[in-house]
Amino acid sequence: MSVLIANEQADFLFLKEHLKATDGNLASHTNSLEKLGYLSIEKKFVGKKPKTIFHLTEEGRKAFTDHLNALEELIKNPYK
Repeated sequence: MSVLIANEQADFLFLKEHLKATDGNLASHTNSLEKLGYLSIEKKFVGKKPKTIFHLTEEGRKAFTDHLNALEELIKNPYK
């Protein structure tokens, strides 16, 4: 999610290399995020090679921002 907050989109290979994830692990996580409505997944061909591109949805952006705000609040007020 943080990669997609910083970038408009990211393809499967970029995320795999950046996150040092396996194909199966990345596919599992991105599918879960898609089911939650946090990601949209675009599949296309570049030449004869398949390319999967991920986009953060508005719902995903809000959920991630809410998560960061909750973490920040926890750091500021750990015993609240």
